[in-house]
Amino acid sequence: MAEDHNSGVLPIDISQEIRNSFMDYAMSVIVARAIPDVRDGLKPVHRRILYAMYDAGMTHDKPYKKSARIVGDVLGKFHPHGDSSVYDALVRLAQDFSTRYPLVDGHGNFGSIDGDSAAAMRYTESRMSAIAMELLRDINKETVDFMPNYDETEQEPRVLPSRFPNLLVNGSSGIAVGMATNIPPHNLREIIDGVTTIIDNPDATVDDLMKVIKGPDFPTGGIILGRDGIRKAYETGRGSIPIRAVTHFEEMSGGKTRIVVTQIPYQQNKARLVEKIAELARDKKIDGITDLRDESDRKGMRVVVELRRDVRPQIVLNNLFKHTGLQTSFGVINLALVNGEPKVLSLKDTLYHYLNHQREVVRRRTQYELNKAEARAHILQGLRIALDNLDEVISLIRASQTAEIARNGLMDRFALSEEQAQAILDMRLQRLTGLEREKIEAEYAELLERIKEYKAILADEQLLLGVIRDELTEIRNKYGDDRKTKIIAAEGEITDEDLIPVHDIVVAVTHKGYIKRIPLSTYHSQRRGGRGMSLMGTRDEDFVDQLHVTSTHDYLLFFTNRGRMYAIKGYDVPEFSRQARGIPIINLLNIEQDEKITAVIPVESMNPDEIEGIHLFFATRRGIVKKTALSDYSNIRKNGLIAIHLRDDDEVVGVNLTNGQKEIMMVTRQGLAIRFNETDVRTMGRSATGVKGIALNEDDEVIAMDVAEDDHDVLVVTSRGYGKRTPVKEYRAQTRGGKGIKTLNVTKKNGHVIAMRMVTEEDDLMIITQAGVAIRMHVKGISSLSRNTQGVRLINVDEGQEVATVSRVMVDEEEEQTVDE
Repeated sequence: MAEDHNSGVLPIDISQEIRNSFMDYAMSVIVARAIPDVRDGLKPVHRRILYAMYDAGMTHDKPYKKSARIVGDVLGKFHPHGDSSVYDALVRLAQDFSTRYPLVDGHGNFGSIDGDSAAAMRYTESRMSAIAMELLRDINKETVDFMPNYDETEQEPRVLPSRFPNLLVNGSSGIAVGMATNIPPHNLREIIDGVTTIIDNPDATVDDLMKVIKGPDFPTGGIILGRDGIRKAYETGRGSIPIRAVTHFEEMSGGKTRIVVTQIPYQQNKARLVEKIAELARDKKIDGITDLRDESDRKGMRVVVELRRDVRPQIVLNNLFKHTGLQTSFGVINLALVNGEPKVLSLKDTLYHYLNHQREVVRRRTQYELNKAEARAHILQGLRIALDNLDEVISLIRASQTAEIARNGLMDRFALSEEQAQAILDMRLQRLTGLEREKIEAEYAELLERIKEYKAILADEQLLLGVIRDELTEIRNKYGDDRKTKIIAAEGEITDEDLIPVHDIVVAVTHKGYIKRIPLSTYHSQRRGGRGMSLMGTRDEDFVDQLHVTSTHDYLLFFTNRGRMYAIKGYDVPEFSRQARGIPIINLLNIEQDEKITAVIPVESMNPDEIEGIHLFFATRRGIVKKTALSDYSNIRKNGLIAIHLRDDDEVVGVNLTNGQKEIMMVTRQGLAIRFNETDVRTMGRSATGVKGIALNEDDEVIAMDVAEDDHDVLVVTSRGYGKRTPVKEYRAQTRGGKGIKTLNVTKKNGHVIAMRMVTEEDDLMIITQAGVAIRMHVKGISSLSRNTQGVRLINVDEGQEVATVSRVMVDEEEEQTVDE
């Protein structure tokens, strides 16, 4: 488009114009609407409401005024937006369940914790609360800067003096463009103690501050679970703080129990919470609830949940915590404006910026008071001169034709300033009495002391900080109260562990990708060579090829043949009978179509702090090995992680947990074995490929890998059901990458090696065939033979069938006694 100078139209790049316009809008929302200032903790609308009330004289000691009048003043003078935006903000400042220390004293219906909205502003009345006055105290003493309002007919403060740390005391929440803030409220006493801690020790740490600031203090009370979330929020400005309702049990007649809720988490709607409990009870998602009532009144909250006689109250309560708003998390985002820029602040940063604001406020107030005192002292000094020369002053004034002549005469004769001369002319005759003269002298002496004090404060930072401390302490003592929110030791989140009993389970994975869990007690020990019992009903030639013993509360780490890793909890695996097939594993894990589970490892925790020093050791079919720290996998995603990079013709055959110093045993299909120390393999990253563990013959492949313990035996089982155990010490240690030594004579009779496990005589062994037949036996019943033998029959395998998998089962003393009996 050509530039048209005559029409005044200029060509503009539309993308640049949109970018600039959007940035202008975004900054307007951030600075002028949604984010509070770190100094007074207020957004513009709240600041304007309080200043308009203060300016109109609607203070806490004056009668209430209609809220509509206040809203009108705010709209007309300072805030040219919708009336609902102003009234909604005013209402929230008056709600004692929304604001920890209400800044507006409301008269009338200002809503309820059940979500009821406030009455229209023409019905309600308001005035400032007493503590709100502390936010504006000394505002007329040039303590803060003012700016023109939207039409430049009024002046409004850029920030309030805020004589207490309102940002932390009352908190704030807001959503801007591309950012949000969510600051929890705190106890006034604790926050002021935190400021004084910073005054006394500018190098105070979060630990020092947390000795006095225990954590958020919500207006609705509740219980905070643990201090980890609090500490993280205080250290970084971001964190999640779990909050739980306050509940207790009451015994009823007939042995029944009821749960009574007396406090709910912050920002929860009580009516909706009761509806949710009723819905869960109606749909039988929480069993055992017979009645539900809201007995809340003006004395306090009381929600009653009556239970059946046969249910455990704690289990029902745990379910309520898990499925309802009786337990929530407050996501802290400590974002505030610092010098007009949004910043995420730590607790110390927030207190530091507030303290700097108070330095500025007190310094400016002191300078204002000093200027005022010096001006008054200057006038009194002139009056003292006039009183000392009273007769001459009177004669001079009487001889003057006009006031201007008299003023100039006084200035010339007594070397007075214009202000002093005018004060003499304005002096009333009663000031000439002896008593009035004494008052002038006393006032002058007092002013000189105050001027000296003001100058000392301005010259000494410690004196100025002492003034701040004293005034904060005064507010603390006047308005402080006890904590409403309790903080208890963390019990952890209400997860399925709280609802599901802990017991040992067997997790079975089939060749065609089905999975299930079965109680370990389902199996019974049998003698070697028995027919076994059916582990599952087979169809379409499917069979179990993975079997692991674990707990309902442990993690199950799944490793696929394609080198990916997934994780679920034991209880996430559905429970089925022995004959049931289970469910497709793809329903539990987000695995690819060509992936197959080849290794499953149960671990108790995936917390990096708890698994430090633990490694995963991988082995592939082509003889490659890799060692990686388990903590590298702690942030596992739902769609899994890459555990090891594989070549196109390779796949994972084994994964083990190690401590980085273990001996590794690898066994091949043709009966060769190699033992080497894992220190031969350096620790690698998650996605590394690995190094050679064993040199394979052309027609051979690795079938198993395990950790070699000196007090263990190497158990090998063949495809035809033969097996033997040999002490580990018979396998000499070699260097990684060698050919290995013979562990079993492979013949047509016993078949190729199908599995290898490290066992002790205290272990039990589970052997499963492709037909789904399983047998459990004591390891000590299996012959201990030398390396170069065929082994003995462990399980009868039907013609055309083979052994599918072998698993080791630990036996405790109690179970062993039962078996022996």
